Amino acid sequence: MEYSTAIVFSQLCLFPSTLQTENRTYLFKPWKQRTSQSSRFQCHKMYVPGFGTSPESTAAQHLHHFFNFIAVKIVAAQLQSYNPEAYEELREFLDKHSLSDGDKFCADLMRESPRHKDLAMRILEVRSAYCKDDFEWDNLKRLASKMVDDSNKKIMTDYIVDTSCIADGKQICN
Repeated sequence: MEYSTAIVFSQLCLFPSTLQTENRTYLFKPWKQRTSQSSRFQCHKMYVPGFGTSPESTAAQHLHHFFNFIAVKIVAAQLQSYNPEAYEELREFLDKHSLSDGDKFCADLMRESPRHKDLAMRILEVRSAYCKDDFEWDNLKRLASKMVDDSNKKIMTDYIVDTSCIADGKQICN
């Protein structure tokens, strides 16, 4: 009888952790010495070369600016209904200043005038509350994972259709 060994490459660790000195997991063991327990490789997470900071840190920075953008939209919508004069002041300030850097935007708004300072304080409060209480972090992770999976599937499917003679289960070329 012939046996074959399959290796799951997503679990393969080329550079095992130094903490793994006890109870090492060997890639190949004689068949009779294997236990019924599955062997899990304990690897570090992927290394992203040349990034400077972690990808999570960069994503957090982008989310920080995004939360400022959301807070400005929320405050503007609130002002539009109950304080049209302050709404117009905020709109005029937005026309002159970019929202690409949320902290700079709020700092500049705060220094514009005492009335603008109150608007800036409101934006700071709203962005903090939205980040801590209203943003659905679990939903973000689920949606991001789904988008990546769907996109990967579409790209691979399109490639197969483009490079083969089969589309929708039918042969399309002779």
